[in-house]
Amino acid sequence: MGATLSSETTAAQTGAVGVVRRDPMAMLPFIGYDAGDYLNHWLTIGKTADAAKLPKIFYVNWFRRDGDGRFLWPGFGENSRVLKWVVERMEGRATATETPIGYVPNMESLDTDGLDMTPEQIKAALHVSEQEWEAEVPQIQAWFHKFGDSLPATLLTELDGLKARLGLR
Repeated sequence: MGATLSSETTAAQTGAVGVVRRDPMAMLPFIGYDAGDYLNHWLTIGKTADAAKLPKIFYVNWFRRDGDGRFLWPGFGENSRVLKWVVERMEGRATATETPIGYVPNMESLDTDGLDMTPEQIKAALHVSEQEWEAEVPQIQAWFHKFGDSLPATLLTELDGLKARLGLR
């Protein structure tokens, strides 16, 4: 999932600012060598390191929007609620629902006390749209194609797993 992250371009990149593009951990402008080798480096570290010492990785999208273009999550200080869930999840105290892209907080395990959102808005923020992810697959495939032969095969295997979880062939 980390290799497929998208973000908006910033002043650090060349070209127009605010364009969404694939950019793993917003590092693309700073990778000084073949990006496929860069991704393989991190995969190798993950395989050779003591698993107990590796960081837990959580995929969040603070910037998802509703049909009217409004952010689904309020952001700013409210992001700490999700970070609290992350810590509680790592400690085995928070529950989650499995989705095709991973685990999402259950509403009852996410601290929403005093949050200025309706339960429906919270559900929308936590919802994983399989249709949105199905639309992402061709974009991910096009992104991976740019790497040519240096793309780590593991990434294609992971993409095949995502497609299977989405019911795609």
